[in-house]
Amino acid sequence: MTRPDAETALACLRLARTDGIGPVSYRKLIRTHGSVEAALAMLERGATRISRTIGPLCPRDDALRELERLHAMGGTLLTHGQPGYPALLAALPDAPPVLSVLGDATLLCARMVGIVGGRNASSGGLRMAESLAALLAAHSVHTVSGLARGIDGAAHRGAMTAGRTVAAIAGGLDCPYPPEHAALQAEIARTGAVVTEAALGTVPQARHFPRRNRLIAGLGLGCVVVEAALRSGSLITARMALDYGRTLFAVPGSPLDPRCRGSNDLLRQGAVVTETERDILRELPETIEENDLFGASPHPVRHNAAPSGGQALAPLRPDPAPPPPAQGDLHEMVEGFLSFTPSPVDDLVRRCQFSTAAVLTVLSEMEIAGTIEFLAGDLVVRRPPPA
Repeated sequence: MTRPDAETALACLRLARTDGIGPVSYRKLIRTHGSVEAALAMLERGATRISRTIGPLCPRDDALRELERLHAMGGTLLTHGQPGYPALLAALPDAPPVLSVLGDATLLCARMVGIVGGRNASSGGLRMAESLAALLAAHSVHTVSGLARGIDGAAHRGAMTAGRTVAAIAGGLDCPYPPEHAALQAEIARTGAVVTEAALGTVPQARHFPRRNRLIAGLGLGCVVVEAALRSGSLITARMALDYGRTLFAVPGSPLDPRCRGSNDLLRQGAVVTETERDILRELPETIEENDLFGASPHPVRHNAAPSGGQALAPLRPDPAPPPPAQGDLHEMVEGFLSFTPSPVDDLVRRCQFSTAAVLTVLSEMEIAGTIEFLAGDLVVRRPPPA
C-alpha cells in the first residue's frame, strides 16, 4: 500500500498528466473542489463542466509506474501546493503542476539567477558566461540554465567550479538533450539538480522548450542574457522573466556581431548593463521571502524598478499596452485570433495584450487538447476538426 502523502502525489500526477488539463485548469480545479483528490473524484464522475473538454483521465497504474520509475532512478516529485515546491515558481500564474527532479530538490528554493544565450556562441561569450556563473557561485548565488549548447553549457560548467547549478530541461529526465550533454546532465544531477515538468520518456521537441524557458525565468531572481541574436529563443526567456517581475540583465556585445543584436537591443530597452558579477549582485534581493503557494502575483523582485544608474526597463513592446481584459476572456480571445493560416506567437501576444506566459499557457492547453499545432519559426495554426 502507498502512504497518504504518496497517494496525494499520485493524485497530483494523474491530474497533471491528463490531456487537456494545463497549469491554469489544474489550479482552478483544486481551488474549486478543495483538494486534488476531490477534483479527481468529480472528473471521474463527469460532474464538472471541464470533464467534457478533456481526454480520459490518466490511469492510476500509469501514474504509479511513472512515480516508481522516478524513485528508482533517485528522483523526486514536487507538486504545486505541497511542501518543498519552490515558492518563487509556485507564485507564478502558470506554475507547473508537477516537477520531476534529479539531485538536490531543495536547491530549487535557493537564491538563483538564470543565465541564457545563444547556442552558436563566440569564445568570448562562453568565457563570459563561465566567469559570471563561477563568480556568482562564490557569493552563494546559484545558476539556473537550460543545458543547451553554447552559453547554457558554459554557465553550468562555470557554476560547478565554485558552487552548484540547476539544469531546467525540456524532455524527460531519462532523455538527455542535446545527446553530447548527457555526461554534463549526470554531473549536474550528482552535484546540483536537474528539473523538468515533462514525463519520463518525453523526447524533447520544439514545442516543449517554452515550458523549459518558463522554469528558468521563474526559478531565478533575475535573468542574464549573453549573446542572443534578434530571433534567439533566449529572448523568449527574457520576456517571461519580465512578465514574472524579475530583473533583466544583458552583457554588451559587439555591434558588428549578429549574435549580440538581441542582447544589445535589451540594453537599449533598459536591461541592466552587465560586465561583472557585481552588476548582478547589487540588483538582487538578499533573501527569498515565502510566497502564498496559491497567490496571484510573484514576490516583488524589483518589478519595474529602475536599474542602478539606469532607466526603467521597457516591456519589450514598441508602445505601452492598454490595460488587459479579464483573465477569463483570454482563452476565447486567443481562439478568436487563430486561423488555419499560421500566425506568429509574438503577434498573438501583442494582439491579446496579455503576458507572454499567460498566452503560452493557453496555447499549451489548446495543443494538448489537439485544437492547434506549433510549427517551426514560432508559428501556431488551428488544426481542422477530425473528419
